Amino acid sequence: MAETIEAWPGRPYPLGATYDGAGTNFSLFSEVAEGVELCLVADDGTETRVALDEVDAHCWHAYLPGAGPGQRYGYRVHGPWDPRRGLRCNPAKLLLDPYAKAVAGEVDWNPACFGYLPGDEDSRNDLDSGPHVPKSVVHSPYFDWGTDRPPTTPLHESVIYETHVKGFTVRHPGIPEALRGTYAGLGHPVAVEHLTTLGVTAVELLPVHQFVHDAHLVERGLRNYWGYNSIGFFAPHNGYASGGLGEQVQEFKAMVRALHEAGIEVILDVVYNHTAEGNHLGPVLSFKGIDNHAYYRLVPDDPRHYYDTTGTGNSLNVGHPRSLQLIMDSLRYWVTEMHVDGFRFDLAASLARQFHEVDRLSAFFDLIQQDPVVSQVKLIAEPWDVGDGGYQVGNFPPVWSEWNGKFRDTVRDFWRGEPATVPELASRLTGSSDLYQSDSRRPVASINFVTAHDGFTLSDLVSYDEKHNDANGEDNRDGESFNRSWNCGVEGPTEDPIVLALRRRQQRNLLATLFLSQGVPMLLGGDEIGRTQRGNNNAYCQDNELSWYDWEHVDEPLLATTRALIALRRAHPAFRRRRWFQGRPIRGTVDIGWYRPDGKEMDDADWESGFARSVAVFLNGEAVPDRDERGRHITDDWFFVVLNAHDEAIDWTVPTHGVRRWEVLADTAEAEEDGTFDLAGARRARGRVVHAGTTRRVGARSCVVLVATDLASRR
Repeated sequence: MAETIEAWPGRPYPLGATYDGAGTNFSLFSEVAEGVELCLVADDGTETRVALDEVDAHCWHAYLPGAGPGQRYGYRVHGPWDPRRGLRCNPAKLLLDPYAKAVAGEVDWNPACFGYLPGDEDSRNDLDSGPHVPKSVVHSPYFDWGTDRPPTTPLHESVIYETHVKGFTVRHPGIPEALRGTYAGLGHPVAVEHLTTLGVTAVELLPVHQFVHDAHLVERGLRNYWGYNSIGFFAPHNGYASGGLGEQVQEFKAMVRALHEAGIEVILDVVYNHTAEGNHLGPVLSFKGIDNHAYYRLVPDDPRHYYDTTGTGNSLNVGHPRSLQLIMDSLRYWVTEMHVDGFRFDLAASLARQFHEVDRLSAFFDLIQQDPVVSQVKLIAEPWDVGDGGYQVGNFPPVWSEWNGKFRDTVRDFWRGEPATVPELASRLTGSSDLYQSDSRRPVASINFVTAHDGFTLSDLVSYDEKHNDANGEDNRDGESFNRSWNCGVEGPTEDPIVLALRRRQQRNLLATLFLSQGVPMLLGGDEIGRTQRGNNNAYCQDNELSWYDWEHVDEPLLATTRALIALRRAHPAFRRRRWFQGRPIRGTVDIGWYRPDGKEMDDADWESGFARSVAVFLNGEAVPDRDERGRHITDDWFFVVLNAHDEAIDWTVPTHGVRRWEVLADTAEAEEDGTFDLAGARRARGRVVHAGTTRRVGARSCVVLVATDLASRR
């Protein structure tokens, strides 16, 4: 620490550590600080401290000639310590740079990491945290992107694949062992090939911002697998890098470049609503010790405590301009420098709480709307949080799409046989206009999903009535208790062939409903290969075989089914319309119609019936109100889709609509004959003709797709 370092005044902007090829400019915002020290950390942990004497607009800054990539650093902030007033500065704590582009190491949960002494939350802990916390790392911004360009897949043509960087690759035998569980592994040709042959257009990655493994998990020998515990909003998580110090940035970029070359977009699941520092009893790692008031929402009449709408102990203060700047700077960085194609915002309702209530006119939404970079990428909200009025499905501004939790719930309820679900199912199948149409949004506002990382996998959804989370060490108290699942007669594993056949059919039904619905489908990664978590519906802490994809036991028929359904959707615009159905004649024929088993259109009494468990929909492919990129009208085949969740087969009369003949394109019940569901060859190989006006038996708990092949009239 006695070593003297040449330090020039530097610049207040940009914040963070910026390497220019000759040296590095450091800048840190803190309005509350009375003094700031930049600490350069050597390989042996010793520090060289540089006092930052230049301050502009509360940004403390200096330029260090010769400081370059690989240099580890942190900050020590001198200022007021008065927790009862929400002031928590303590120079004994080495703090991460909120704008760090790379991070080395992790928290070891030594008592020095906390602001108070063990057992006395009113005390001040002056133990040095330096040896026990991660360090910021200067990185090189230079990377050869070559000819990289974003795929810019339109939302209505998108198929999103939610996955985990480590879980997807860590057990894959085709990926070199040294690359498994890393960004490089996800960018490996074997991984990319699986995604391209599956037919997805985007991967939505569970959090890759630098995150912390919670103390209570580490104590139980567990880890934060999902990563919803961010501490650095600019740094790719170092645990997913195969290389050395700071290499995670280059590896992440190489992964994006490889996926882009295959036409696959990269969407990040981002957690700007809270940080890993938790509540007043949590550690002091970064924001809390830099400027607690600016970065966190504090209880107005008790600023010692944190106002929490996330269930994690704290909420980011989106009412403060510097916190908003942090979020926007981070988003722009990931788009411009890391080339990502969009974001899914965890607990997005929290970001809209500029004051107390969720507000569509909040500054956060205004900034997103006006930003020339961020407003142009895919923006997806998880439209809820745990605060009052936090469930906001359907209430986000027009530029946003939303995880449609009502789609998930309705589709699950329908296929498990719940009564009175048909009217809402009809709305979910057609894009959920009841949620999104009134404010000028289109069907792509609805991100449709049946399963996601949080909850049962598809295989478990049809195999368990109850959660089985004992491995989490919380006596099965954690996780959702109401899953809308059905075990098909036996809880968990079974060798009963009847139960197994029903489970396979139910999976096909759920997938068919997902991919044949208007909106944007999101597939949970691993569902296509039959991934199970053995009934655990909250595997956030299971960084092991329970969560990792099992590539040695792939359900090949299920994989073929998923590929075929995605291919069907891609081939037919009727299933991915950009605009809403009108329900009236367009070019001579209605664009959509709903039918009951006798072949007659449904009337009000049919919709109000509480016992109906089946429904059919006619889709007029000639009435798709879309145009291609050259302005030409898009046309498609005519389809008749029957969904029967009843436990008995039903004879269904198919409509005419000027159609002489229909052919069976897909039948989730008949797929059981040979275990496959190959839509690509179904019409040619099976040639199952159904003449208009005649009946076709639809099996119990099955979905049938018919396509018109002989039209008497096109008008």
